[in-house]
Amino acid sequence: MTEDDFHLATLAIRAGQTRTQEGEHSEPIFTTSSFVFKSAADAAARFAEGATGNIYSRFTNPTVRCFEERLAAMEGGESCVATSSGMAAILTMGMAFLKAGDHLVCSESVFGSIITLFNRYFVKFGVEVTYVRPDDVGAWERAVKPNTKLFFLETPSNPLAVIADIAGIARVAHAHGVLLAVDNCFCTPALQRPIALGADLVIHSATKYLDGQGRCVGGAIVGSKDLVGKEAFGFLRTAGPSMSPFNAWVFLKGLETLELRMRAHSAAALELARWLEQQPGVRRVHYAGLVSHPQHDLAERQQSGFGGIIAFEVEGGQGAAWAFVDATRMVSITANLGDVKTTLTHPATTTHARITPAERERAGITEGLLRLSIGLEDPRDLKADLERGLAAARQF
Repeated sequence: MTEDDFHLATLAIRAGQTRTQEGEHSEPIFTTSSFVFKSAADAAARFAEGATGNIYSRFTNPTVRCFEERLAAMEGGESCVATSSGMAAILTMGMAFLKAGDHLVCSESVFGSIITLFNRYFVKFGVEVTYVRPDDVGAWERAVKPNTKLFFLETPSNPLAVIADIAGIARVAHAHGVLLAVDNCFCTPALQRPIALGADLVIHSATKYLDGQGRCVGGAIVGSKDLVGKEAFGFLRTAGPSMSPFNAWVFLKGLETLELRMRAHSAAALELARWLEQQPGVRRVHYAGLVSHPQHDLAERQQSGFGGIIAFEVEGGQGAAWAFVDATRMVSITANLGDVKTTLTHPATTTHARITPAERERAGITEGLLRLSIGLEDPRDLKADLERGLAAARQF
């Protein structure tokens, strides 16, 4: 059998590994900065890219390569470049595929640091940015200009779980010769495969569900050999936003249980979302698994599960939201997500604090909005802890 014959769970455990002469069963960590050449000619050939082989761990390391090949196989891509963080992956994407004078169209519902990166830094180098609603395919079409080179979106979005029609937006992009990049952080390849729906690039913050236990920071870009294997890799080789071998090894271990975890996260999140919808003091619950979600049917078509992220709004604004947060006793108050431990944050003052009030309003980030990343604890214990928060919010 070859990797082409394997299903996702098998790819997550077997893909990418090349055993050394030691015959190890588990993937080794190559903690070395450099590699030894057989001769001067061998060194020259590798540097000239006339021969394959390791050169320097900034851009060639066997442990990192194993992670890259495994994630590429799981996403259905030809190539992957691993980076030091999810934001480094987005920076690498911009540096590889955009130049001064180009136009980027971005979903208005993305992680706050992405908006800061685009508005404060990309524009400084002459890249024009337009924001559109992710769930309006026509808006993407209307935003296209002669100099448009790249579409970027998250689906489900952070934190409101807005669902974008990947296939529909891909058709618009490709009709105009534009690349489509999709951040697949919330679903992972266990629940959604954007390349199969027409995306050219898939972005990951490996820090989140790919790890699954909040241990390391990393990112990745997946796509074709030409786009990722040449262009994105070329930037990484030169600029060096590289993933460490140790972190790559941790992510490899995370991938082994990814499908199991994502199913469990999704089941628990759906139970909690339905429960939250029934609680007094909760204005609205944002979770694509709910039939009340405006893109529920689309999510069912392009995802095999709804993921572990729930956003919900409490009555009473920031004061009530903070009272909720402070009253909890078990969930972790942290802006990270994708952990086996349930985490809770107030986006307006954390993940989206650095963007302007107008940008927060456009993205739907209200003062009463809270984001939960549902872990793998017993849902009964989570409900008990969240009830403490709800009681405090109702008293505010």
